[in-house]
Amino acid sequence: MNLAPYMAQLNELADPAAVEKMQAYHKVDRPYLGVANPQINDLTKAWRAELSLTDRIALADALWQTDIFEARVAAAKLLTQARLRPDDEPAWQLIQSWVPDFDGWAIADHACMAAQKRLLADPQRLDVVETWTQSGELWSKRAALVATLPWTKQNNPKPEELDARERILGWAAGYLPVKNGILQKAIAWWVRDLSRHDPVRAAAFIEDNRATLKPYAIKEAARHMPDFPLEAPVAADVTAEDEAPASDN
Repeated sequence: MNLAPYMAQLNELADPAAVEKMQAYHKVDRPYLGVANPQINDLTKAWRAELSLTDRIALADALWQTDIFEARVAAAKLLTQARLRPDDEPAWQLIQSWVPDFDGWAIADHACMAAQKRLLADPQRLDVVETWTQSGELWSKRAALVATLPWTKQNNPKPEELDARERILGWAAGYLPVKNGILQKAIAWWVRDLSRHDPVRAAAFIEDNRATLKPYAIKEAARHMPDFPLEAPVAADVTAEDEAPASDN
C-alpha cells in the first residue's frame, strides 16, 4: 500500500494554527496536523468507496504506524462499518493489535468504535476483550468497556445478550476499587448508558459498588435516573428504648 497519496490528502487540510491547541487539549506527545474531524470523515468516506477491503486494511495499518493523530483517527474510521465483506477477521485482528498502543481517550475511542462493529458481528470475540481487562495498561482496561458499549443499549435483550451484559458488568466491578479517574469515568459511562435501557440493573450496580465508586462516578452513572439517591441512605438511630426487650407484663 502506497501511503503517500493518502497522507498528501491529509496534509492538504492541515491547519498549523490548530496544532498547538490540539496538543494542549489531548496532552499526548505525538504529531498533529490540525485537521478537523468532519474533514477526516469526508476523506475516509471517499477512501472506503474506492478501496477493496484488503486495501482498506493495509491502508489503515500504514496510517496507524505513522503515529500522527489524524492518521490514526482515519485508520479507525476506515474500519468502522457494520459489515466488512467477504471476511472481517483480518480487520478485527488489526483493530485488536492497536489496543496496546492506546495512550489517550480520543484515538482510543475512535478505534473502540471500530471494535464495537466487529464485536457485534461476532460476540464470541468478547473472549479477546476479556484479556484486555487483565492488562497492566490502563487504556487497555478502559477499552474493554468502551468497545462493549453496544451491550448497554438493548431494550429487549436476548438471553445471550443479557449474559454478555452481566459478564461486562463483572469486568467493571472487578476494576474496583480503583482510584484512577479514567477507569472510574469509564465505568460510570457504561452504567449511565445502561440506565437508559435498564435502569433497575444500573441502579443495582451502583448500590452494589457504592463503597468503591467515587462520588463523581456515582453522579455520572445516575445522571439519567433523577430519583436515584446519590448518597447512601443513613440508617435510623436506634435508641435504648428501641433495643429494650418487650415487657412480659
